Amino acid sequence: MSTPFTTNNAGIPVESDEHSLTVGANGPILLQDHYLIEKMAQFNRERVPERVVHAKGAGAYGFFEVTNDISQFTRADLFQPGKRTEMLARFSTVAGEQGSPDTWRDPRGFALKFYTEQGNYDLVGNNTPIFFVRDTIKFQDFIRSQKRRPDNGLRDNDMQWDFWTLSPESAHMVTWLMGDRGIPKTYRNMNGYGSHTYMWVNGAGMKFWIKYHFKTDQGIDFLTQEEGDELAGEDPDLHRRDLWQAIESGNAPSWTLYVQVMPFENAADYRFNPFDLTKVWPHGDYPLIEVGRMTLNRNPEDFFVHIEQAAFEPSNMVPGIGPSPDKMLLGRLFSYPDTHRYRIGPNYAQLPPNRPHVPVYSYAKEGPMRYEPNRVSAVYAPNSKGGPAAVPGTLGEIAGWEAAGEMVREAYTLHREDDDFGQPGTMIRHVLDDAARTRLVNNVSGHLKNGVTQPVLERAIQYWRNIDKETGDRIAAAVNSL
Repeated sequence: MSTPFTTNNAGIPVESDEHSLTVGANGPILLQDHYLIEKMAQFNRERVPERVVHAKGAGAYGFFEVTNDISQFTRADLFQPGKRTEMLARFSTVAGEQGSPDTWRDPRGFALKFYTEQGNYDLVGNNTPIFFVRDTIKFQDFIRSQKRRPDNGLRDNDMQWDFWTLSPESAHMVTWLMGDRGIPKTYRNMNGYGSHTYMWVNGAGMKFWIKYHFKTDQGIDFLTQEEGDELAGEDPDLHRRDLWQAIESGNAPSWTLYVQVMPFENAADYRFNPFDLTKVWPHGDYPLIEVGRMTLNRNPEDFFVHIEQAAFEPSNMVPGIGPSPDKMLLGRLFSYPDTHRYRIGPNYAQLPPNRPHVPVYSYAKEGPMRYEPNRVSAVYAPNSKGGPAAVPGTLGEIAGWEAAGEMVREAYTLHREDDDFGQPGTMIRHVLDDAARTRLVNNVSGHLKNGVTQPVLERAIQYWRNIDKETGDRIAAAVNSL
């Protein structure tokens, strides 16, 4: 096969990629060298703004296949028996920028896009089943506490602990973050969670609350703080490289999906608030039910096109799936598509990774970078030109739960066992072993000694004593000995 000749973006052959058009060999460059202008202008604009969070990541295509019949819980097409659905996954760190190391201690994003026969379904979670805050109005402040200072451009442990210790609901997530799972060995060696509570609706209209758990088939593995720090210098793109090379070599990673299912009526008097993102549902109350397996077997042909421009949004829910009263989830339903419109433009859904695999009949029109025509006979609704019409009840589950009361700014109504320190304390005492508890103490004390000031340091020690008295005392002793 002969080597193709170079063209400009309009497909017109070009004469040189080495020499500009000039007046003589030593003369000035001419403005009519349109190919030079195109190359410079394209280069000046070839970066879109990086994501505010989850900027550094990697991803791949694959498929999800149902292995168990769970149709009694949902009518969603992708979860019907034997169904196989093409999909895209993106994994990421949260606080770092594009060039940050993969092995910083940080939560990992776990974003999935399923190209179903009912449209795209996006499940946007993390490698943790919980989060730092329970109300979306605090999310922006939390992220700013993890980012760089405005005065000197440096990250600051003091800001992080200041926010965490003034937000006791963060205790559960901070315990996860400072433990072994705070630095996964690879993206292939971490679980993924939908984190929020969602609603499923079956074919008979029955409703259930559910939580998603993607368990890695490669096994959980982690890096110690020392290993993570060393690899941050040796190979800052370790996790991105590992995912690519595993798939390239035919070693396709996979995750088995399980769900917890809570009967709809159980939520009202469950011992914990089931919609609180800082809480988990104990498996003894609601055991895991296998659903199917996600396999990633195809690397993107172009990282920018397929991963950097991928746009995941929790508001993409197909028939049979709806939101819950989770305040963090409800805020994200707006925030994600809004940031996509800013970052990559109002027609982001037409880009290859975001385009559904079913026909689109939308009344959306025009705007920057729109290239697919309206497939409607009139660009307004209602119309008498035979245009598409909405089908009442198609997504009835979106309004599938009741809410009443005065407009207030208050926390969730407490359930009988709700508190901020109980579940992280249980994790330390009954889930971690002695070696993991020691690593947790070392991770926290090492973090606290790095620029955390009084009185934030005192609050941090008390924070850990509230979680677990013995662990807090060990952290205090370690900090005081440093």
